Amino acid sequence: MAIRQGLLALLSQGPRYGYQLRAEFEASTGATWPLNIGQVYTTLSRLERDGLVAPGEQDEQGRVVYTITEAGRAELERWFRTPVAQADRPRDELVIKLALAVTASADVRPVIQAQRTTTMRTLQELTRAKRANTDGPAQRLVLDSMIFQAEAEQRWLDHCEAVLTASPQTQEKQR
Repeated sequence: MAIRQGLLALLSQGPRYGYQLRAEFEASTGATWPLNIGQVYTTLSRLERDGLVAPGEQDEQGRVVYTITEAGRAELERWFRTPVAQADRPRDELVIKLALAVTASADVRPVIQAQRTTTMRTLQELTRAKRANTDGPAQRLVLDSMIFQAEAEQRWLDHCEAVLTASPQTQEKQR
C-alpha cells in the first residue's frame, strides 16, 4: 500500500494534521507499518503539489491541518477500485534466501527450521493479539491477514522441505 493513498483515506474522513495522520495510520494498520513523521510530511507536500490535498490555516499550536480535495477523492476511489497485482508487492526475502541457499549448495534444512520456529512464534503472537483485539474490524482484518500469511508460510516451508528431501541433488549433499 502506498502511504499517499493511506493518508488520502484518512483525510477522506475529515481534516487532519500530520501527527494525527501518523497515529491513525498506525492504529488502522495494527502498527504493522510504522511511519516516521518525516514520511508523513514529505507525502503531504507531494499530495499538495499534485492538488490532492489542501493545507488549511495553522491552529493555535502551529499545526497545519490538511483536507482532501475533489481530485484527492477521485484518486482515492481509483485506488480502492484497482486490484493489487502480485508484481506490485515487495519482494519476498525468504524466498530469495532459500533459493540462494540451494544455489550455494548450503544445507537448507537449518534455514527452514529456524524460519519455521520464528514463523510459529509469530503466529502464536498474532493469535493472542487477535483474541485481545478490542480496536474493531480494521485491526481484526489486518491481524487475520497476517495470520493467514504466517499459516501459508508454514505450509510453504513444509513444501520446501519435502521438495528438497526428494531432490536427488539434496540427497547427494547429505551423504
